[in-house]
Amino acid sequence: MYFVEKTRGINVLRQFDYLLFGTVLVLSAMGLVVLRSASLTINGGDTMVMKQALFLAAGVVASLVISIIDYKDLKVLGIPLYIASVALLIYTYFRGYGKETWGSNSWINVAGFFSFQPSEIGKISVIIIASIFLERIKEGQDVTKNIVKLIIYCAIPVVLVVLQPDYGTALVFLFIIFVMIFVCGLPYKYILAAVVALIPTSLLTWFFLLNDKRRERILVFLDPSRDPQGAGWQVRYAIRAIGSGQLFGKGLFKGVLNRRNMVPVKESDSIFAVVGEELGFVGSMFMIVLIFIIILRCIHIAKNSRDLFGSFLSVGICGMLGFHFIQNIGMNIGLLPLTGIPLPFVSQGGSAMLTNYIAVGILLSISMRRKKAMFISSQ
Repeated sequence: MYFVEKTRGINVLRQFDYLLFGTVLVLSAMGLVVLRSASLTINGGDTMVMKQALFLAAGVVASLVISIIDYKDLKVLGIPLYIASVALLIYTYFRGYGKETWGSNSWINVAGFFSFQPSEIGKISVIIIASIFLERIKEGQDVTKNIVKLIIYCAIPVVLVVLQPDYGTALVFLFIIFVMIFVCGLPYKYILAAVVALIPTSLLTWFFLLNDKRRERILVFLDPSRDPQGAGWQVRYAIRAIGSGQLFGKGLFKGVLNRRNMVPVKESDSIFAVVGEELGFVGSMFMIVLIFIIILRCIHIAKNSRDLFGSFLSVGICGMLGFHFIQNIGMNIGLLPLTGIPLPFVSQGGSAMLTNYIAVGILLSISMRRKKAMFISSQ
């Protein structure tokens, strides 16, 4: 027997977080328009936009359905979801594809219609499983035992993602875990031990795991003039596109560098460069304001959650979205190394869009259930 905390008598229309959901919808609509502009000169661009719109619609429906479900049920569903995610990552290791095109075998084909990236849903499963263990740790339940479980459960998907090899996504996992552990307030000796462990891990990664292409990306970030026609091309032209937009931009569908395909991966990794060129500083800042609102709502929901589990879920989602936002925009303006991290709700990518909306649904569920709860026995 276990006890699941439920909230009764919720007025969905009154307690719904319209600010969060509305902001996400505006950002998604803006992203769909920008993607349409970026796809005009890409083979299969019409199909790309259509699939993105379908995943956006599916994501909206999924988030609304999830918001109605009590997030406490994720305590029961967490382990099965985690097992399914790990199984998909193992399957991806053996049957995945994409290394020739994107540098890692991170995708699997679903019924020949669309590609799916299991590591995306893996982020949600890690957030849920980490929240379960961190709540136990914070409440003083078998602290050492649950810390060990937390490390093992979180390490397995990270290792599987590294083996693909998708180091950018692995960094997202690590950042999520670090933020959640930091907020939990674990003794600093554990955090210090993790930081110290990063030193040999970083050296091992640099010399034995990273291939020449990925090492070159980091070296070019440190010295942009090192290879301006090769590894530095994407960042160089992303910065040029953003700068050429000036205050108000060249106008939608009128970006010169966009139309000439001068910015690589403009539909995904470099889509913020298209925003900067066509919508200018004003349009870029409007998008950044939308992003700030989403992050601030995540923090607000975490602070006002009725329990630790909800707070940790919110913090994990905040870490996931925040890392994506900062990394994608940062690499497009030359402040961070180039990675394959997409811009949430904006970049092309169906599995990422669906995962982000699932995360929003969980946030909405937490936000709507801040009332005093009743305990209901379940068997």
